[in-house]
Amino acid sequence: MASTRTLAFEIGTEEIPAFDLKNATVQLPGLMAEALDAVRVPHGDVIVYSSPRRLIAVVDAVADQTEALDEVFRGPSAKIAFDADGNPTKAAIGFARGKGLGVDALERREVDGVEYVFASRHVDAQRTAELLPGVLRGVIEGISWPKSCRWGTTREVFTRPVRWIVALLDDEVVPVEFAGLTAGNLTWGHRFLAPGPHEVPTADELVSVVEAACVVPSQEAREERIRAGVAAAEAATGYRAELPAKTLTEVVNLSEFPTVMMGSFDEEFLRVPEEIIVDAMLMHQRYFPLYDGDGKLTNKFIIVSNGDPAQEAVIVDGNERVVAARLYDAKFFYDEDLKRPLEAYVERLDEVVFQETLGTMRAKTDRVARLAALLVEQAQVADDVAADVARAALLAKADLVTNAVIEFTSVQGVMGSYYAAAAGESPRVARAIAEHYRPRFAGDAVPSDEVGRLVALADKLDTICGLFAVGQAPTGSSDPFALRRAALGIIAILETGLPVSLSRAVDDALAVYAEAGLDFDVAAVRAQVIEFFTTREKVLLREEGAAADAIDAVLATGVAEPMVLAARVRALESARAAEADTFEDLAVAFARANNLRDPEAGTACDPSLFTAEEAALAEAVDAAEASVAAALAADDYAAALAQLAALRAPIDAFFEATMIMDEDLALRANRLRLLNRFVGVFASLADFGLMSKK
Repeated sequence: MASTRTLAFEIGTEEIPAFDLKNATVQLPGLMAEALDAVRVPHGDVIVYSSPRRLIAVVDAVADQTEALDEVFRGPSAKIAFDADGNPTKAAIGFARGKGLGVDALERREVDGVEYVFASRHVDAQRTAELLPGVLRGVIEGISWPKSCRWGTTREVFTRPVRWIVALLDDEVVPVEFAGLTAGNLTWGHRFLAPGPHEVPTADELVSVVEAACVVPSQEAREERIRAGVAAAEAATGYRAELPAKTLTEVVNLSEFPTVMMGSFDEEFLRVPEEIIVDAMLMHQRYFPLYDGDGKLTNKFIIVSNGDPAQEAVIVDGNERVVAARLYDAKFFYDEDLKRPLEAYVERLDEVVFQETLGTMRAKTDRVARLAALLVEQAQVADDVAADVARAALLAKADLVTNAVIEFTSVQGVMGSYYAAAAGESPRVARAIAEHYRPRFAGDAVPSDEVGRLVALADKLDTICGLFAVGQAPTGSSDPFALRRAALGIIAILETGLPVSLSRAVDDALAVYAEAGLDFDVAAVRAQVIEFFTTREKVLLREEGAAADAIDAVLATGVAEPMVLAARVRALESARAAEADTFEDLAVAFARANNLRDPEAGTACDPSLFTAEEAALAEAVDAAEASVAAALAADDYAAALAQLAALRAPIDAFFEATMIMDEDLALRANRLRLLNRFVGVFASLADFGLMSKK
């Protein structure tokens, strides 16, 4: 067995953006393994390390040389490869050239009585060290980045300028060249604590040299270090820190040697709405707020520093000055905004474009208010609820032109609720303004009451219908306006039991656009929007565990309401799970009846021609028609299924005793009409024939 060595490869750069670094760390193991496999270099595991200024891959058990390779390729048949005189044809010449051989090197062999030409090729083993410069350069070029840059006079690109490269096969330097650099055995440490250069004697020592240079070269280790520091701060203060996953990931990948410190700000700023303070700290400065035992925001916050821990006092003071400046701005904006009632900002919404063709946010506000009124009429809510819906719809977007939201965009809606309360609006209106963007993502809460739900529904539906009307529907994986997320939000709101028909709401939304003068094909857009919602509901049901045949069976009846689709599918799945044999037998019986029926024969049966089994089936169908219709009217799909299940015995007896296609044409026609009636009872609920196929 060939001897093996360790390969260590480091790409040293300017600071890489946090989420780009995380993505590259995921890519690198596969890229390295694939690059080595492509040149047939046997190797062991690939372990990746990273920090904001470096990507490291360490590969163990890298063979000193590649494996020798003997390859045999079968080409065209001899009849095609050679002409009648035995001369090679273009087929033979092309086959040989493709394998790097001359035609004379081709061999003839018989396979299953047919003679073919074969090419044999031997590839000698090569020294791994000779292949690695090209392999490792390919790895650098193979990393995918959202954005890349050029620097200096080189043509190569990378996410940030590359400043050094380390490439070692044990103690042998691999001379990788990239962007005017040649790899060596020198690495650089923490910018301030141990900049370097630092010599790396062997590949096995690269990570330890980097660690000795005050760099924590592992995302997991940096996160653990941060969490330990936060836990110590919590223990010292008795407070609790909030560590949102996205911000924590960013902070982990912003520092090479993270140190947790604690700062504070003037308690006067706590008079500013909590959300704007948290936004200033989390979103703008990447500080973590601290809360007391009652969940109230305190004036303490966590700093994750990449500086010298010995200079903690200076670092904390600098960060406190930054926070103070941000909070002074926030307080100033908040106080200035309060000088006018929220309604005064509505007219200024003409300054904000919603969408080029659909107009401004002021125009959107008018449409949402009109659509909300139609939804209120449909839902038949109380007068006081209707009044609050109208008021919230008018004011929902007004805070978009306030100073605070212009500066701190993530608090839109929330600031509007504060301004509404300050202006004397009802608590329900203020809450609806804060919540009308919900649900913003999967798992997010829906608005907490009818007012917020109706305003949110109107807002999201206006956006979806408008963008579909102007040809901006999602395509493939592209959804720049997050319409799929908006549709899922609407479905989540309807799941709360809001008494609104989505089809009617879509009609109302499109009518509002038509009244506003937008020119579009109403019928075509309506069909697209309904299909869009149906597709979203299908995806949700499949994720929930519903079978595809149950979904297709309900859709076959022409259902266009997501809530009706969901309820029927769930009822079908529940019934099938509870009584699998009965359900399957019923589905098979339906499929048999459906295959034999003749729709053109009608459903008017002659009872005088019935046998006992036919009379029993007719009586059962009569009872089921009425009870199923009543159950469907009450949206009680479980009861409807129970009534259909009662048809199993009479239909089984009917098929057992009856020759459907009797030679007596009158009897045959009468029996087909009876089957038509039987199938018709099922048709309003689901196409059971689709569920009987294994």
